[in-house]
Amino acid sequence: MTAMVSPVLWCALLCSLYSVALGGDEHNFVVVPASSFEPEAACSTSVTSELPNRASVPLAHRHGPCAPSGASGKPSLAERLRRDRARANYITGKASARTRMLSAGDASVPTFLGDSVDSLEYVVTLGIGTPAVQQTVLIDTGSDLSWVQCAPCNSTQCYPQKDPLFDPSKSSTFAPIPCATDACKALSVDSYDNGCTNGTDGASLCGYAIEYGNRAVTTGVYSTEMLTLNTGVSVSNFSFGCGSNQHGPYDKFDGLLGLGGAPESLVSQTSSVYGGAFSYCLPPASGSAGFLTLGAPSNNTADFLFTPMRRLSPELATFYVVTLTGISVAGKVLDIPPAVFSKGMIIDSGTVITGLPKTAYAALRSAFQSAMSQYPLLPPSENGLDTCYNFTGNSSVTVPKVALTFSGGTTVDLSVPSGVLVEGCLAFRGERSDSIGGIIGNVNQRTLELLYDSGRGSVGFRAGAC
Repeated sequence: MTAMVSPVLWCALLCSLYSVALGGDEHNFVVVPASSFEPEAACSTSVTSELPNRASVPLAHRHGPCAPSGASGKPSLAERLRRDRARANYITGKASARTRMLSAGDASVPTFLGDSVDSLEYVVTLGIGTPAVQQTVLIDTGSDLSWVQCAPCNSTQCYPQKDPLFDPSKSSTFAPIPCATDACKALSVDSYDNGCTNGTDGASLCGYAIEYGNRAVTTGVYSTEMLTLNTGVSVSNFSFGCGSNQHGPYDKFDGLLGLGGAPESLVSQTSSVYGGAFSYCLPPASGSAGFLTLGAPSNNTADFLFTPMRRLSPELATFYVVTLTGISVAGKVLDIPPAVFSKGMIIDSGTVITGLPKTAYAALRSAFQSAMSQYPLLPPSENGLDTCYNFTGNSSVTVPKVALTFSGGTTVDLSVPSGVLVEGCLAFRGERSDSIGGIIGNVNQRTLELLYDSGRGSVGFRAGAC
């Protein structure tokens, strides 16, 4: 007669074997189902809670089932990472150029324009105009000037989008900005100006132009309008680009919402109300939702871990920079000289993969590969990532915890597996040298609420927010 083992004893036996296999270090590893690496076909409900005194809107992956207009064709990982590499190269190149100019005493900033827009992955739905017209726009902390496509606009001037074009002639609150105004002249500071253009009544209006790193272009009239975030929460006289000519590799979204730190961004325009603070939570997978919020918690920030934030320079205020001081894998702090991180790390919503200084990445890769040695390591491929695994035949996968430590001693545990792996690959890459500052990509940010608080000069991290 076969003896029966109770579920409690069976679980205890498995846990004991798991602990022995990991040398008693099981608290520094997470066992996840292999299905975690497969795309989700349906949208699951967001776990976000009410955020009092803050204006919040749902956020979704542009190619996932939670996108308001439905998922469009998702590019391959290789194509996504090609676009991502181009964006990262642009951002680090711009930051490095700025540093060199400051060292040489040159106060000018290179005028090569915005980041690659085809690499952006997250969208929110807003209302623009009176009455409000729904528009689904990409969010980007690496851009400042927001824009949407405006009617009239034929197929040679605008790309196809899923929502109806915003028609300014049907809004009672739309107002083009005259060319001779201070608001128009200010566009030249951040290289968004495009001279003057004639309106339908012959008036001289303020033109804007943005050329992104992937050569996508938008031009039109700089204007003001009512922006509705959610029921009862709106921004009057919101300055944005009413786009009449867009060409390049655009993909059906309605426009872009700039969340950078320059004066043209939504964050800066609403600073008198929300204190220059905003946050977002990127969901763990494309089949779930997160949120974008304006404002900081009024009194309860106990769940946040904070680190100081700075800008690259007053003249290059778009990017948000923090200082990384260390990395841990499976609970062990890696031996990385602090000087390696001296250039700072830009936190970016639009970059996918985190780029580390060369020495830091080499240490991370070695430790991570050692902790994952039980799984077959795939040869480096065209996607540019060199630590990818074959999990075929495994019902579950044991992944080491990875933590980032920032100035002030703030240590943030990345979500496992969503914040560490992307399609079975370690979501980090190495830069060419240690002289190049890095970028914290959006994979590492998943499930964390990132609170950018310009008024207090800090970035906060809240775990398990979505």
